[in-house]
Amino acid sequence: MRTFIAAAVGILSAATSANAITNGVGKLPVMGYNAWNAFACNVNDTLIIQTAQYMKEYGLLDVGYNHVNLDDCWAMKDRSSTGEVISDSIRFPSMKELTDQLHALGFYAGIYSDSGWFTCAGYPGSFMHEEQDAMTFQSWGFDFLKYDNCAIPFDDIIREGMVGKYQRMADALAAVAKETGTTLIFSLCEWGWSHVWLWGAQFSHSWRIDDDIAPQWNSISSIINSVSFITQATDYYGRNDLDMLEIGNGDLTYDEAKTHFTAWALVKAPLLIGTNLATISQDMLSILKNQEIIAVNQDPVYGTSVSPFRWGINPDWTYDATHPAQYWSGPSENGTVFMLINTLNEPANLSFNLTESPWIRAGIQYSVRDLWTHTNNGTAVRSFTAMNVPAHGVVALLLNEDGNEPAGLVPPCAGQALLQCTAQDGTKYS
Repeated sequence: MRTFIAAAVGILSAATSANAITNGVGKLPVMGYNAWNAFACNVNDTLIIQTAQYMKEYGLLDVGYNHVNLDDCWAMKDRSSTGEVISDSIRFPSMKELTDQLHALGFYAGIYSDSGWFTCAGYPGSFMHEEQDAMTFQSWGFDFLKYDNCAIPFDDIIREGMVGKYQRMADALAAVAKETGTTLIFSLCEWGWSHVWLWGAQFSHSWRIDDDIAPQWNSISSIINSVSFITQATDYYGRNDLDMLEIGNGDLTYDEAKTHFTAWALVKAPLLIGTNLATISQDMLSILKNQEIIAVNQDPVYGTSVSPFRWGINPDWTYDATHPAQYWSGPSENGTVFMLINTLNEPANLSFNLTESPWIRAGIQYSVRDLWTHTNNGTAVRSFTAMNVPAHGVVALLLNEDGNEPAGLVPPCAGQALLQCTAQDGTKYS
């Protein structure tokens, strides 16, 4: 582990909502499905439509999962004689027919390309074909573009940094929108190489911040650690992307899957299901359908992420992929949201003073709502303790003001304020 350099964090204010690409789409995090984690290149139009039908059948569309996105491997290996990218004639014989079917089912349709010569699986990338490909995607009826970072051209050809490389497609999408009236949601995927959280909002609606996710706890905890230092970058129209969900995949326990979903949702990341819905368990499906957690992700009043207010096991601002920040909070339409993560390999109690969160008022007691048990759990006065949180488990709470705290509490100031707790006559409490 290492202590994160605070100076590096200070420049994050450059990525604010004032720089966001407010072009009429992508205000809220995208919710939906991406086929890559479950199927990689083993996809075709039948599988995509079957998946969309499962999403309707299981009620996932009803709770907000309204995108179905292709990833890599949908194209032929060669472009046409006039340079157009061509969909695979066997697996995707008609992209327009596919998007029409998805739209008829109530979904938006997403497609994938790459900023280099080739995609990560070796299919045609969009470099030097940006506007041509953007127009093709629009004509096929797509609403969303994921844009990857493989097969980067030589320096003496591209003569651009990472920003310029992605601006090429952003400009192409803007030109197509001007010509056709269709604006695509634009999702950058450059894996956090070039401090994308500082500039991604100028060109896109989301940006990957880290390497590809894997369906193991060490991957989940590492990504949570990465995002803990850059939460300020997320707001309406532009947000950190923590990668597709692995719920239902690999060896994640039920509690680890809950933590995974809670963290992604509460930092306002896109929520893209990535498992085989034909075989998903009811436990995993119930995680994906938690409407109280989804409501925070899709908040119409606050577009900002929850942020750590205390790291817990480690000193604050410690970079530790195994034990990331444990105590998080943020404002929401319905109250102050708290996320408590047990990063240990055994159950633990997690306690905090309410005013450690900057969104809590001193001198006020708060009602406590548990967003996983869906129960009202009494009133918290000055502090709260979650008992026996499972290993790698999570607690998600919603706190609301519930009147003044009882009179005569000692000490007269709670939490860190005790260090400067002073009477009106100037007497400091000790």
